[in-house]
Amino acid sequence: MSDRPFTLADLQRILVEAAGADESAGPDDILDTTFALLGYESLALLETGGCIEREIGISLDDDTLTDALTPRELIDHVNERLAAARVA
Repeated sequence: MSDRPFTLADLQRILVEAAGADESAGPDDILDTTFALLGYESLALLETGGCIEREIGISLDDDTLTDALTPRELIDHVNERLAAARVA
C-alpha cells in the first residue's frame, strides 16, 4: 500500500496506461471536468480502477468508480480508502 496520497498526476498516468487518455490536458483542465466530457465511459473507468487497486493496494468497488463523475471525486475517494486502510 502506498504511504503517500494519490494525486492527479497518478490518475493521469494510470488513465494513459489503462484507457489511453489525452496527455495534452493539463491538471487545471481536467480536475473538475466530468469523465464523460473527457471521453471516458464506465468500462474505461473500471479498467482504471483495476490499475489503481493493483498499484496502490486498496480495493475499490465498482459503484465508486462509476459514481465518481470527475477526476477530483475519484482522487478524493481513493485517498479516503488509503487513509482507512492505513488505520486498519
